[in-house]
Amino acid sequence: MNVRKTNRLKDFDYSQNGFYFVTICTKNRKQYFGKINDGGMVLNDGGEAAEELWLGIPEHFQDVKLDEHVIMPNHVHGIIIIDCDGDVGNA
Repeated sequence: MNVRKTNRLKDFDYSQNGFYFVTICTKNRKQYFGKINDGGMVLNDGGEAAEELWLGIPEHFQDVKLDEHVIMPNHVHGIIIIDCDGDVGNA
C-alpha cells in the first residue's frame, strides 16, 4: 500500500477558526461526478449526490459555514469556514 505524503502543516490546529481550502479526490481519479461538456460541468447522479452532501455539511457541524465550491469530474474543491466565535468574515 502506498503511503501518501500529508499536506498538513505540522503542529497546526485545523480546528481553529479560519477559512480552509479543501480538495477531495476520487480513488484512482475515476470520473464519478460527471463530465465537462462545452466548457461546463454536467453533474451525473454521483455529482448530484456530492453536491447535496457538500451543501449538507453545516447541518452536521454547527460552527461550519461554506463558501464557494466546485465539483469536477473526479474531484471537489471548496472553502470551509470554521467560525466557533461568530467572528470570522461572512461567506
